[in-house]
Amino acid sequence: MHIEERTQKEKLSGEFLRGDPITGERYYSREFAQKEWDHIFTRTWQIGGMSAQLAETGSTITHNIGEESILMLRDEAGVIRAYYNVCPHRGNRLVKEEHKCGVKRMVCAYHSWAFSLDGVVRHVRDAEDYPQGNPIGKVQLKEIRCETLGGLVWFNMDPAAPSLREALGVVAEQLERYQSDNWVRVMWLTGTVDCNWKIIHDNFNESYHVQSLHRELATFIDDAYQNTDFDLYKSGHNRMKMKGALPASSSRTDQVQAPLDDILRSWELDPEPFHGRVREARAALMVQKRKLGQERGYTHYEKLSDDQLTDYHHYTLFPNISLTMSADGYQVLRPQPHPSDPEKCLFDHWFMVPKVEGVPEAATPLGMRPVVPAAHEIFGEGVESLGFVADQDLSVAVAQQRGLHSRGYQDAYLSGQEARVRRLHEVINDYIEGRR
Repeated sequence: MHIEERTQKEKLSGEFLRGDPITGERYYSREFAQKEWDHIFTRTWQIGGMSAQLAETGSTITHNIGEESILMLRDEAGVIRAYYNVCPHRGNRLVKEEHKCGVKRMVCAYHSWAFSLDGVVRHVRDAEDYPQGNPIGKVQLKEIRCETLGGLVWFNMDPAAPSLREALGVVAEQLERYQSDNWVRVMWLTGTVDCNWKIIHDNFNESYHVQSLHRELATFIDDAYQNTDFDLYKSGHNRMKMKGALPASSSRTDQVQAPLDDILRSWELDPEPFHGRVREARAALMVQKRKLGQERGYTHYEKLSDDQLTDYHHYTLFPNISLTMSADGYQVLRPQPHPSDPEKCLFDHWFMVPKVEGVPEAATPLGMRPVVPAAHEIFGEGVESLGFVADQDLSVAVAQQRGLHSRGYQDAYLSGQEARVRRLHEVINDYIEGRR
């Protein structure tokens, strides 16, 4: 079956929304946050890092989510594994570094228990002094599910969960068309935000706000919902396809404006002939990228559809991962629940680009950056920019968090183009109430 046929088969159709209320306490109740953790975050696939970080034997990365820390590594057999990052002796956090290379064994700083890369303890002081028997070769780290896709390392704490490909469904095939296994993370930001994680993910599940918060995008992205495709999948994941390389329908302009003029020039198209007929630029750019892409080193273009060459395919993966895909780079936008406060979250913003010979820099949400693996930049609340467009989204998040406490708010009054927001909350309910 062709990928488009599979896409249609997995899409929801008809009256699929129940109309579950989206009440304020979902965003601040500690009891509800605990239910989300118990029933959702411990059962769904999460991104732990980049496959490139585990290119060599003995490479390790750690990722914290909630109160858990996950350790991922490449063992001596070349297998990427994931473990709970905790020493089974007395519960000390085993590996404190976010990323290391050349690790031969992992040693607990508390009592010096040493574990090989296969998770088995290989050295214990006073091993004879254990009434229950020598722990060497017997005690091991608790392993969890771990898979790779699209240059990303994924983990799942639920041993009974479906495989990553099963969980993603047709989305896995759609993402693989970008051939992003070897793309470079050139921006890696994390900040603390004073709002529940769902406020941010709600935002990514609708484009209704774009004309209000992101007006500068109107010169090269058509933000009209009538011209945008919204796909909701049975899996709980969603996709929005927004047309690029043309101005928003609401702008009613027929002129080429920045940055579309520079985009055209970068592909050897003169913007001048498109003044007065700007809506022809998108098709012309598709043709030109198809024509010149291979010789410029953008070999992944051959697997992309024409609309993927110019448009933005935005995925909101259940429960909390957003991927904004384009032919020349993609973003990971991820709000994670705060380990102790449901009215805060940790927000990650990554930007990945293909590594192309002769292209030393790439345009990112923070301007031009070198095409080399980025260092992790960690910010406090409101200290630094998390990306221009992301900053605009976050600018309303704190006020919304406060407003959701008001007795004046009872339930979201949603438009049709905001169906993905309602869908997110109904899938959350499905997990908590045992329907998934």
